[in-house]
Amino acid sequence: MKPSLYFDGNCPLCSKEINWLKKRCGQNIEFVDVHTLSDNELDKESLLKVLHLRNADGVWVKGLDATVAIWSYTPYGFLFKLLRVWPVSKIADWLYEKWAARRYEKRYVCQQCKI
Repeated sequence: MKPSLYFDGNCPLCSKEINWLKKRCGQNIEFVDVHTLSDNELDKESLLKVLHLRNADGVWVKGLDATVAIWSYTPYGFLFKLLRVWPVSKIADWLYEKWAARRYEKRYVCQQCKI
């Protein structure tokens, strides 16, 4: 089984990054747009809040760890691994969580943002 990356296909920024990744590691990864899943397949809300990767062995990785894992399939993976080194990891995790929460809020919760 190949690793599967679950992403928000309705997000322009996400789609741009996924298209870039597909060109570099597309044969090694299954890219799954969360919006193509059936309603009872997985928890779509959780998948839309942060990036999720299911490894080849079935283990789920999410958030910045998923980002670092997926980029490890590219020639630039070594740069992303620096995000997991303390104390950078603490700052990077905090920034990712804030960014992801804001992105989700603007795209799926805030009615004024959608106007």
